[in-house]
Amino acid sequence: MDMKKLPYGISNYEELIKENYYYVDKTMYIEKLENLPEKRILFLRPRKFGKTLFTSTLENYYDLKKENEFEELFGNTYIGKNPTKLKNTYHILKFNFSGIDTSNEETTMKGFKSKVASSIQLFVERYGIDFFVNKEDEAEGILDNLIKAFTIQKAGEKIYVVVDEYDHFANELLGFHTNQFKELVSKNGKVRKWYEILKEGTESVIDRIFITGVAPITLDSLTSGFNIGTDITQDRDFNEMIGFTKAELIQMMEDIEISKAEQEEILPIMKESYDGYRFAVKAEEKIYNSNMCLYFLNRYIRFKEIPDQLVDMNIASDYSKLGKMLDLCQGQEREKIIEKTVEGKGFVGEITEKFNPAIEFTEKDLISMLFYLGYLTIEDEVAGYAKLNIPNKVMKEIYADYFLQVLRENTPISVEQNYSEIATEIALEGKIDKLVSLAQKYLENLSNRDYMKFDEKYIKLIFYCIAMNLKIFRLKSEMEVQRKYPDILLIPKNQTKGYKGIMIEFKYLKKEQAEKLQEKQEEAKKQIEEYAELEEIKDILDLNFYTIVAVNDKLYVQKCN
Repeated sequence: MDMKKLPYGISNYEELIKENYYYVDKTMYIEKLENLPEKRILFLRPRKFGKTLFTSTLENYYDLKKENEFEELFGNTYIGKNPTKLKNTYHILKFNFSGIDTSNEETTMKGFKSKVASSIQLFVERYGIDFFVNKEDEAEGILDNLIKAFTIQKAGEKIYVVVDEYDHFANELLGFHTNQFKELVSKNGKVRKWYEILKEGTESVIDRIFITGVAPITLDSLTSGFNIGTDITQDRDFNEMIGFTKAELIQMMEDIEISKAEQEEILPIMKESYDGYRFAVKAEEKIYNSNMCLYFLNRYIRFKEIPDQLVDMNIASDYSKLGKMLDLCQGQEREKIIEKTVEGKGFVGEITEKFNPAIEFTEKDLISMLFYLGYLTIEDEVAGYAKLNIPNKVMKEIYADYFLQVLRENTPISVEQNYSEIATEIALEGKIDKLVSLAQKYLENLSNRDYMKFDEKYIKLIFYCIAMNLKIFRLKSEMEVQRKYPDILLIPKNQTKGYKGIMIEFKYLKKEQAEKLQEKQEEAKKQIEEYAELEEIKDILDLNFYTIVAVNDKLYVQKCN
């Protein structure tokens, strides 16, 4: 039997099964969902996590038109061996609200109505319902008329409604066109009326509803008439419903014939970059981002080496919208959140379950929003509350980029980011002149107000964020490893090419303490010498050691070997 292909970018369950793609079996959650007393479910997860594939799995399982294909589609799965009483008993009405043009209110509503009309057109054609989709009607009118027609023509039969990306266009509007968002979800908003009609349908022919998206940003406003759903986003029984557990990832690698030796090499890299997500305070298991894992493994199998670029640009572009959401919280509060996050300190508190965008975002709301978007995750439980922190290195890189962007916004001159030149100079010569020069530009052009909060930690933060962009190196910092380690350690990912690495130890002095410069340099040098004796450090080839003492906005660099 041919080895199964990895389904990177495949979100259609039928295609995945029939075309011999690998499937991580999540069908036991169909049984769990069906056994819940609630029949209208909301389930949120970050983008690019596998939500659409799961909704497609539900469609194929419950579609009465797929009864004759049940064995082919589900025979090798948990649910195929343990079918529930409701399998293949529903007419499936699926809506997907991604990809709507949110340039303005008119294009948004046009796109929303078009999505509703096309989904209903497919529904009536598939199930042979005598119904004309009048595209002159409003979206809520089309849905209302369909429900009435179905009730008459299909007496005694039921509909399962699946709504994928329910909040996609709303989140786009909130980030880019806040006033238009408020208009659409107002009391007389068309989208809100559509959800009210969906709710009315549960009194007749709509039996079950499964809604998925990213954030509950629209629940209070957009779906305020839809108060019948149960949110299982933070339910520990559904923590692993999408994404990969460590065991699932290892099993996949074994099944696609990645050797134990290869697994030992690549699993730590995948864990550092893609693992760390936990969506329920009481959940024990942490989850890998499934799309990122599939991207990595596809490239690893194809090129027989670890990818230089650990994140697919398609995924990175989705997460690049961090700034738009953070901009909802302005000024020093926003900067405080960014700095605290990049430092890895985390936040402890309740996670907001419903947002009302008509009210100004609080710090708590914004931190909760970062959780839903996948920029933060539940690291631990503290006194019954969630402790939120950055899940993995990929998210740290995105925060680092945004931190530097905020710094550039505060500088009066252009700061050129010559990362390739910096990386090349370090790798080939073991020098940090260009790295220091870039950091110096940030420091010199920050306002006097910023210097009031400056200390060694803040200087190191700037270097850390720059270093996160040097892709040919692995970055270690005391922010993420034992405190006995140096402030910044850059190790070449590929040590077979003779690339050099660097270690930097930082100290900071206020302007009035400048006479202590030499003393601080000696103190930093002594620490460097201690670190150099550690076995882990001795194993790194061609390592260059530096101390950097910042006196206010001036950097003093010394090479120690």
